[in-house]
Amino acid sequence: MPYEFLIVEVADRIATVTVNRPDKLNALNARVLEELDGVFGALATDRHVNAVIVTGAGRSFVAGADIAEIAGHDAAGLERMSAAGQAIFNRIERLPKPVIAAVNGFALGGGCELALACHIRVASEHAKFGLPEVKLGLIPGYGGTQRLARLIGKGRAMQLILSGEQIDAAEAYRIGLVNALATGPTLHEVAQSVALQVARNGPLALARAIEAINDGFDRLPDDAMAIEARLFGSLGGTKDMAEGTAAFLAKRPAQFTGE
Repeated sequence: MPYEFLIVEVADRIATVTVNRPDKLNALNARVLEELDGVFGALATDRHVNAVIVTGAGRSFVAGADIAEIAGHDAAGLERMSAAGQAIFNRIERLPKPVIAAVNGFALGGGCELALACHIRVASEHAKFGLPEVKLGLIPGYGGTQRLARLIGKGRAMQLILSGEQIDAAEAYRIGLVNALATGPTLHEVAQSVALQVARNGPLALARAIEAINDGFDRLPDDAMAIEARLFGSLGGTKDMAEGTAAFLAKRPAQFTGE
């Protein structure tokens, strides 16, 4: 379907979703969020897609939310806005296919939160990250206070959120916010390589692994292990498991079908 502010392309079973609002540095207005919700809803069940890359057009990944839409909201309006944005980013985080953020420039505020909702983050050496909401008299509202602390630790997250400072790609990589830096090859090449690496694996296994990590992360160890065991067991008898084990024993590449 056509989108106003997204470009969606599929090649080699990898969907690339580009936020295309470069004149506003790809700021997240209500329409962009609505379109992200729609495209990820569709990708969840698209059997022709095994992985997703999210990036931005021009010199920015996503430079935050659209401040013009935020200004003037009362408490109830801001809470509704936050809950709606969280629901969309939760959909991305829970997508049963790997989602890679290819951060090509500014990833600030809601843009940083979008990157945090992705499973893997790759950044160009020119990328900038930050959650500067406190400078507007606000706090991150699309999951940033929770995801950042879980990703890099409470202390570092406190410092970044309370200061509102920006950090460069090298520092983001050092503290674990970013998984890989594109310093020689282009960002697209690195993101594509990561996507191809994960997309060649069993689709059902990828979905269960994402579910196990997400659902078990905040549980007590025994409860988390039980989730893992249940999901591990759910793959028994699947065609993908039979193909994967047979291919390993025959020393040939597996041909997964997601069944």
